[in-house]
Formats: sequence, structure tokens, C-alpha cells
Amino acid sequence: MPPPTILVADDDRSIRTVLTQALGRAGYQVRSTGSAATLWRWVEEGEGDLVLTDVVMPDENGLDLVPRIRRLRPDLRVVVMSAQSTLMTAVRSAQSGAFEYLPKPFDLAELLAIVARALTARSAAPAPPPAPGDEDAKLPLFGRSAAMQEIYRSIARLTTADLTVMIHGESGTGKELVARALHNYGRRRAGPFIAINMAAIPRELIESELFGHERGAFTGALSRTPGRFEQASGGTLFLDEIGDMPPEAQTRLLRVLQEGEFTSVGGRAPIRANVRIIAATHRDLRLAIRNGQFREDLFYRLNVVPIRLPPLRERTEDIPLLARHFLDRARDDGLDAKSLDAGALEVLRAHRWPGNVRELENLMRRVAALHPQEVIGAEIIAAELAEILAPPPGPPAEQPGETFSRAVERHISGFFAAHADGNLPTDIYDRILAEVERPLIQTTLSLTRGNQIRAAAMLGLNRNTLRKKIRDLEIPVIRGLG
Repeated sequence: MPPPTILVADDDRSIRTVLTQALGRAGYQVRSTGSAATLWRWVEEGEGDLVLTDVVMPDENGLDLVPRIRRLRPDLRVVVMSAQSTLMTAVRSAQSGAFEYLPKPFDLAELLAIVARALTARSAAPAPPPAPGDEDAKLPLFGRSAAMQEIYRSIARLTTADLTVMIHGESGTGKELVARALHNYGRRRAGPFIAINMAAIPRELIESELFGHERGAFTGALSRTPGRFEQASGGTLFLDEIGDMPPEAQTRLLRVLQEGEFTSVGGRAPIRANVRIIAATHRDLRLAIRNGQFREDLFYRLNVVPIRLPPLRERTEDIPLLARHFLDRARDDGLDAKSLDAGALEVLRAHRWPGNVRELENLMRRVAALHPQEVIGAEIIAAELAEILAPPPGPPAEQPGETFSRAVERHISGFFAAHADGNLPTDIYDRILAEVERPLIQTTLSLTRGNQIRAAAMLGLNRNTLRKKIRDLEIPVIRGLG
């Protein structure tokens, strides 16, 4: 049997030469061209077992060829290469039916692995029609780093399915932007995109906010109000800061994900949940599971496809592009046009960016608004970052003989320091009390070997009150001892 033939199309002769040599050494036959018309003629004539094509060609866009190839020869796979390493290129590649997308420059070993996989993979379904694309300048995500290229490829693959996605990332990395991209380029783009920040809703209102309520369900419920699940019907529901969801709401959400339906607060008739769920968190949910603060079964329901957004300090090569984009946006908003010199960019790259991309955006807007110079130098950037570069305030170290009250104060100070970006939850009082109550009750029950009568007496609580706190805090109890 003759070796497979790879059809290579690229406007750059040197790239064609490198690919021809690498594929030849791997045992493949190669036909190469710099013309989309020649590639199409070979495809029409039945040539080739795999197509490897660039996007930018002198006579036609390579992406426009992919759907035509898929219609004419559904079993012929196409791998798309591009130096236009943007989210839109990745999305259009996936939605046009390309087997894989490779941003340039790429590793030859990775390319050969993709070629081998494409030649042995089972036949795929016909390509869906491509989504209407925006201009690159209007894209929600920017970056040419390897980390961002992997994000683009993940988003592109996920636009062709309705899988549940969990986005992990520090505050300010752009988790909602990823969620919106998954919606805007996905199957449900004609439906609504509804975002809800779980940390910003009082815990007693979360169920009503998510599932709606009926008239008379509680004091002040004067009419039926649909919740976010109903508002997002046919579209996407984005649950931001899912790690801040209280236990009772976690249980109801799990039931919705399992059964595909829910009831409003005070309602009886089940309502079908027709939404795609995308969740996001800056917390370590596995640690929260170990601490009893997040349900493990809910985690696995939400974490079907995890996406990790890298902090800005892990992709400093994207900083010049991002800074330019934010300065352009400030200009479009009526501020004076600005640019950064090489020294300013070096200062930006050296910064640790605890606030990530959001911090960079705010800095660029501040520079555009406050400084008259057209070209911003290193001294201005350094001065603007001076306060941020100072060590952030943190809790004082534990002291020998420290009182309980002082220890609590120290930990509360640490809590506020950890939310220095201003993204504070709205249930701090309940949360801090729960952090104190849980170990207090757990330790007392341990001392009484699970005897709740004795534990209630030690704590000075009514037994029914203790039972309710055990249930609300989801404290495991050893029964039948003592």
C-alpha cells in the first residue's frame, strides 16, 4: 500500500519546503502549492489523503476552502495553519469543519502528531455552517502567547457542542469574556446570555434569583417573577463565582443538572431547564470540597470541560498587544491618543499584575486620562504602579500567647487582604460566623463523641437549635456513642 499523500498549501515557499522535508522524513508523500486554486483542483481530482493549508493565500482565503472540501469529500480531513493567531481564526477553523487548527509558528513534532491522528481518526459529521464572524478588532479576547492560543483552540472546539464548562482563573483574567465567547460563537448564540455573580447576591435570595418565585411565596412577593434559568431559556446561563454559592443552593442546582427541570420558589409545576451552564471561579474548589464548603457531586457535574485562564504574569508577551488595545479603546471613548515607548513596556512586563488584565486596562485608561504626553515613558508607568508595587497589606503574623479574639481579628484582616481587588462578597457576616461556628460545633461534638445532648449543654444551646446548626452547616455527626 502506498504511503498517504499530504496536500500542502502555503503562500510562503520556505514553509512549504520545511513541511515537505519533515513530512517526507516521516514517510508521507507530499504535493505542495502556493495557490488555493491548485489545491482545489487536486481535491476535485481525488488527490491526497489529508490537506494542510494556510489561511492567507494569494487567490483565496484558505478557510473558505474548508467547507467546500468537506462537502465534496467528507472523508478528507483539513488541518488549518495561520499566523493570524486570534480567537476568530480558531473559531472559524473549527466551525468550518477543519480537523485541527495550528497557530504559527508551530512545533513540527506537534504537527506530525496531528497529521498522524487525522489520518487514523474516524469519519466526522458534516461541517456545520460557520457562525457570522466579527472583525478581529472587536474580539473579546486578545493575545498571541502559547497559553492564549490553547484557550482559543478550546473555545473553538466547544462552540460546536453544548457541554457544561467550568472556567478557573484569578480575578481579572477575563472569565466572563471567555463565557461570552463560548455563547456568541456557539449553537445558542441566538438566545440570551444571562450572567449572575453568586458572590453578589444575599444567600437568602439566591434560590429566588435563580429559579424565580410565585406570587405570595414570601413577604413582598406581589407577582410571579421568573428567575435566571427562565430568563436564559434557549441560551446560556453564566454562574460567576460559583464557589460562593451557599450549600442549600448547591443542592438545588445539582438537582436541576441531574433532572433537567426545576420549580420556582412557592411553585409546584416543574419547569424545563433549557440552558447551557457555564460556571467560573477564582477559588480552589477541590480545597473547598475537602473543607466541606462545596459539594463534590456538583463539582463533577459542572467541571465537565475545565478551562484554566492563565494570570497575566504567565503571559507577559501579550502585554504590549493588550496595552495597545486598551489605549485604542480609551481613544475611541474620547480620550487623547497615547502610545508607550520601549522603557514603559519593560516596566509593564516586570510588574506582577495581581489584578491581571483588568488591572492593566484600568492603568491604561488612567494614563490616557491623566497625562498630557503623547508618548508615555517608563517614569510615568513606574510612578503609576508605585502604590501597586508596594507589598500589599496582610494580616500580622501569629504571636506567642495570642488571644482568641486577636486570632480572629488576624484572620478577618487576611480575608479582607485577599479581596483587595474590591470584589468582596455581600455575606461576610454570615460567612465569618459560619467559619467560627463550624469548628466550634465539630470540636464539641468530638469531645462528647457525638452526644448532641451533652454538646448542646456545653455550648449553652437548645438541642433543636444545635440540630438545626448541624444541618445548616452540613457537619458530619458520629451517632450512637457516649
